[in-house]
Amino acid sequence: MSVTRVLTGITTSGTPHLGNYAGAIRPAVAASRRPGVESFYFLADYHSLIKVQDPERVQRSTLEIAASWLACGLDPEQVWFYRQSDIPEIPELTWLLTCVAGKGLLNRAHAYKAAVDKNTEAGEDPDAGVTAGLFMYPVLMAADILMFRAHSVPVGRDQIQHIEMARDFGARFNHLYGEHFVLPEAAIEENVATLPGLDGRKMSKSYDNTIPLFSPREQLRKLVFSIKTDSRQPGEPKQAEGSALFQLYQAFATPEQTADFARAFADGIGWGEAKQALFEQLDAELAPLREKYEALIARPGEIEQVLLAGADKARRIATPFIGELRRAVGLRDLREQHGGRKAGKARAALPVFKQYREADGRFHFKLVDAGGRELLLSPGFASPREAGQAVAALKAGAGTRAFRGDALWLDEAEVARLGEGIEAGDVIAALEAFAAEEEA
Repeated sequence: MSVTRVLTGITTSGTPHLGNYAGAIRPAVAASRRPGVESFYFLADYHSLIKVQDPERVQRSTLEIAASWLACGLDPEQVWFYRQSDIPEIPELTWLLTCVAGKGLLNRAHAYKAAVDKNTEAGEDPDAGVTAGLFMYPVLMAADILMFRAHSVPVGRDQIQHIEMARDFGARFNHLYGEHFVLPEAAIEENVATLPGLDGRKMSKSYDNTIPLFSPREQLRKLVFSIKTDSRQPGEPKQAEGSALFQLYQAFATPEQTADFARAFADGIGWGEAKQALFEQLDAELAPLREKYEALIARPGEIEQVLLAGADKARRIATPFIGELRRAVGLRDLREQHGGRKAGKARAALPVFKQYREADGRFHFKLVDAGGRELLLSPGFASPREAGQAVAALKAGAGTRAFRGDALWLDEAEVARLGEGIEAGDVIAALEAFAAEEEA
C-alpha cells in the first residue's frame, strides 16, 4: 500500500477557539488515524514571530496549542508532532531555497502585496512597516513542507498560492541540483466547518469574537448566552439558515439532533432556550477534553518532553536529508570530489530526473544524462505525486523495469518513452547508475 505524507502547521500566535477545533483540529486528528497516511503536525513558532513581538504570548500560545491537540486525541506515537524551532535543518533549508527563489514571485505573494497596496493607498512608502520576515514567509513555509517530502498539505483557498510557490522553489532546486524534493499538492477541504463568532461574522481572533476552546464551564455558558440574535420573541418562527446559533449547534450535533433543532426553530423556540441547548451540546463534547487539557496545561514539562521527542523523531528524517542537500549544492568535505567520492575515486556525473508541469496542467518527468541527452520522456500525469512515484519506482531497481518497443512500462502501465535515437540499453545503464550510487 502506498503511503501519503500529509503536513499541517499551526501558528503559535493565539489561543485555540471553537472554529479552530471544528475546522482544523477535530478533522485532522481523525485523518491522522487513517491507514496509509503519515501525518506531520508542527507548531509554527518561527512563523508567529512575523506578526507577534510579545515573547510571553508566543510561549503561552505554544503551550496552549500543544496541550489542545494532545487533549483532542492526537497521538504523538503515531504521528510526527514537533515544534518548528526545534528543527535547525528548517532554517538551513530556508536559505538553500532562498538562493533559488525568484524575487518576482515573492513580490506577488498575497500577504506582501496586501501590505504594499495598503501603504500605497495611504500615500506611504510601499514597503513601510514591511519586514523581511513577511516578505520571506513563503520560503520558510516551503522549507517546512519540502523538508519532509510532504505529498499533501491541507489548506484553505487563500493558502493555495503558498503551496504553488513551494512547488516552484522545489522544482527550481530539482532542476539545478537533481531530483531531491517531492512537489506537494494543496488539499482543499471544501466541507471544512467555518464557524461564526459571537457577532455572526467568521470566528476570528482579529474580530475579537471567539469562544476559546477550553473556556471554563461557566465562562463557556456566559459566552454562548452573549451570541448575537434577532428580536423575535418565543413562539415566533425563527430562521435556521444564517443563524450563528444554529450553525454552531450543527457543528457539534448529529444529523438527527440538527433536524430536531431546525424544527424547534420553525416552532418558535425562545432564544434563551436555544442558547441553553447549544451550551449543553458544546459542553457534552468539550467537558472530557477540557479535563484532559487542564491536566496537560498544569504539567508544561511533560508537554515539553513530548515536543522534544517529536523533534528527535522528525530530525531522524531532516538531518540526513539536509546532508544530502548540502552535498547537492556543493557544501562538501574538501576531500571529496565529483559528487562525493574521495580524491582518486572520481566518477562520472549521474543522470538527472527532472519534473515539470506543462501548459495543459499535467505533470511530466524526463531522464537526462550527463551530456544533456533526453533518455526518457514521460506522458502527462494527473498529479505531481503520481509522477514522483513513477520516478521513485524507476530508481528502485532494474527488476521492476520492462521495455516494450520504444516504451518503458511499470505494473502494466506505460510510464515513459525513449528519447530520439536512444536505445533501451542506454536507459538501463543510466538507471543502474542510481542503484550503484545508493550502494556506494
